[in-house]
This record gives sequence, structure tokens and C-alpha cells, in this order.
Amino acid sequence: MGEIDVKEVTTRKELRDFIYLPERVHRNEPEWLPPIYMDEWELYDKKKNKSFGYADAKLLIAYRDRKPVGRIMGLINRRYNEINNENHGRFCFFECYNDKEVFHVLLNKIEEWARENGMERIVGPLGFSDKDPQGFQIEGFEYPQFITSANNSAYMVELIENEGYGKKIDLVNYLGDIPKEFPVVYERVLDRINRSDEFTITEFQSKKKMKPYIIPILELMNDTFAEIYGFVPLTDKEKSDFAARYLPILDPKFIKAVEKDGQLIGFAIGMPDLSGGIKACRGRLLPFGIFKVLRESKRSTKLIMMLGGVKKDFRGKGIDVLMGVKILQDAIKSKMKTIDSHLVLEDNLKMRGEYERIGCKVVKKFRIYQKDL
Repeated sequence: MGEIDVKEVTTRKELRDFIYLPERVHRNEPEWLPPIYMDEWELYDKKKNKSFGYADAKLLIAYRDRKPVGRIMGLINRRYNEINNENHGRFCFFECYNDKEVFHVLLNKIEEWARENGMERIVGPLGFSDKDPQGFQIEGFEYPQFITSANNSAYMVELIENEGYGKKIDLVNYLGDIPKEFPVVYERVLDRINRSDEFTITEFQSKKKMKPYIIPILELMNDTFAEIYGFVPLTDKEKSDFAARYLPILDPKFIKAVEKDGQLIGFAIGMPDLSGGIKACRGRLLPFGIFKVLRESKRSTKLIMMLGGVKKDFRGKGIDVLMGVKILQDAIKSKMKTIDSHLVLEDNLKMRGEYERIGCKVVKKFRIYQKDL
């Protein structure tokens, strides 16, 4: 083997190597789910991704014999550190072959960079916010991968633990059959809410009707997600970018909003699993890949719960149950069979309890690691 040459990404060619390296690493893994490459180019574009305005970043790529063999991104999220009174650096978007030398060199350089910038601890994998893939998957590799989550190979777990990293926090993923009948307690909650005119649930049949709600939903997300580990409030520009990114692939019937006296107090967003379409087009939406993704959205039988929140003052009143049941009823009408929780923090016992109440089980586990510098 040749020597390792680590470069900071400064040219478009190096950025291309950085973005497409995972495709090389996982080429012999038929179940690997590629990212949407159009989004990847925007993610690393400092002009388009406004998160670079409050986060310092360092992108590194490693070469052997002039071939890319590893990559890593270091982050110092100044906004998150200030809000949470922390002094932590991050690593993310870490990929390499099963090569402990490459792994060590890349991680060590990011540790040095974080230390030089006054950081006391490094955590990861963790991107700009919890909307980026979080953690390394540590369990459940036999189950299908899903969008906006880590898709690492199993060997990355051993490599990171050999570098002296320990657990910061875990996230779990639930999977289960969509129930044909709902728990009795849900029926009671729904009956109580239906007999009251305190809350109004809004359901959508078209993207045109849904569009005015997207920004208010993201504003409510800023409020309700404030306590979630890794979350960074979206700026107004980020809200607009986020809406533009996801509006084309959202299915209106799986989005619910609850209002009280004209004020939005709760939201829930589900979406059909698009992984089959993304695999079919290899993550390339243009020129024709988008049609494969949209076709998959129509025939998918798995519903993924992406986001949801209830304003703090209205929690415990059954609003989450109301939205969840309405989404599941629409999933049944659409002949969907399974429900996927996406990622749930291990200490979010309320949400975990709801998934377990309808018969879902943990099938995957993801871990965010930490190490003192």
C-alpha cells in the first residue's frame, strides 16, 4: 500500500471525490442506500448552505496511490455551543474502507483541528443539526436502510471504539405492522377530542393547500425541538430552503396540523419510503431519476414518520394521538403495510411508548460517540 495523502477539500475535483467516495466504498453492498446527490452538492456549498454562517467546517479527503480512500468533515457549531453552553467540536460524514490507518489519520486531524480551536470535547457523527444523519449504526444491519440516516458499514463501530470513543447517546428505530385496530386508550382519547371543539385538525389533499403551512410548521418545530439533543433552530432562510427541498416529495395526506383558536399547536409529517426509487436512480434525480422516486412514492407500502411536535403547553392532551391515528388511517386507505419511526432518541420515553403501544419493535440502533480532547 502507498502512503496516505490527506488533503483539505479546496477544489471542485476534490469535492467531487469527497461526495462520491461512499459510492465506491459501498459498491459491493447491494442494500446500501445512496444519498440524493443534488442535495449533497448543496449541502457542501458554502454559498447555498446557510449553516456555514454559524459553523466552522473542515473537509478532509485521504488518498492512497492517488485514489480516494477516506473522508471526514469536522464542525464547530458556534450557535449550538452558545445556546447549550458547550465547547464541543464534531465530526460527521465520515467514510472509509475497512482501513484502521486511514480511519485514524483522518479522525486524528479533526481532533487536532478542534483542539487548536479551543474545543474540550469532540462528538459524532453529528452534522450541522439533527436533520443530518446522526451516529454510526451499531445494530440492525439486516434491516433495510432509510433516508437521512447513517448508512455506515459495521466495521466503522469497531474502528471508532478502538480510537477511545465512548457512548454519548443512542437513537433507536422502530418498525412494525400498521395496526388495523387501535388501542382502546386511543379510542377514548379520540372520542374525548371529537366531543370537544377545543382543537381543529387540518388535513391536506393538495400541495397547494399544504404550502402555506410549511413555514409555520418549521417555526413550531424550532419551538418544540429546542430540548432535543443536536437540534439547532432554523433561520428564516433555512426554513425556506428546507421547505423548497422537501415540498416536492411530500405527500399531503400524510401531513397533519392541529390548531387552537387559529394558532398552530401541533404537527406530524409522515412520508412513503422512497428508498427503492433512490436506489433505482442511484441517487441521481436528473434527468429522469426523479420519476423513479415519484413512482416509488405512489407504490411504497412503508410509511416513515419523519417529524412531529406539540407545543409544550398542550402536551398530554391527546393531540399527538389524534394526528398519529389520522395518519395511520390514511396509510391504511393507501394500502400501506408497515410503519417506520425513523430515529427516536433513546430517552424519549413518551414517543417510544407510543410506538410500542401499537406493536412496533426496535430494529436498528445508532450511536453518537464522544471523546475528551
